[in-house]
Amino acid sequence: MNKRAMRGLVLIAALLSLGSSSCKVYSFKDVSIPPEVHSIHINYIENRAPLVNPLLAPQLNDALRQKINNQASKLSQVGTSDADWEVSGWVSGYNYTTSGIASQVASSNRLAVTVHVVFKNHLDPTGKKVAPADFEADVTRNFDFSATITITDAEQQLLPTIVSNLTDEIFNKLFSNW
Repeated sequence: MNKRAMRGLVLIAALLSLGSSSCKVYSFKDVSIPPEVHSIHINYIENRAPLVNPLLAPQLNDALRQKINNQASKLSQVGTSDADWEVSGWVSGYNYTTSGIASQVASSNRLAVTVHVVFKNHLDPTGKKVAPADFEADVTRNFDFSATITITDAEQQLLPTIVSNLTDEIFNKLFSNW
């Protein structure tokens, strides 16, 4: 093998190594929960988007509760709003558009889903809030699909990915110092 081919292989190996290290799966073992926080109330995340997928809100709620139970197990989930932390929100956007055109015909579509998240910290033992502060944030994720399938078929195929990605993003907003 000549020097040029060898350099090419080394370069490819280096790029693959760099690429695989930057595409790691994130672990949520370092969840940021102050020691004073013991309970969380998760209100039902409603679907208020103009276009509604009736399966999205129930599955998103279940997935978020399970993720918090599994990865923030220090917190007990309570059914009342007198918890230390309270989470609410709603699906505020659910729409699809053409995202790619080939030969003057739509080749791919994009489903955009937005969830508005509201976090309230009810702990105030000394007149100062225990971190983190209250916040509101929008979480938006885009999901591409082929223009050769209907939106109904795309929704059925994409729903597990939509729920998983949105759940992870909401969890990160709540428990990670990003």
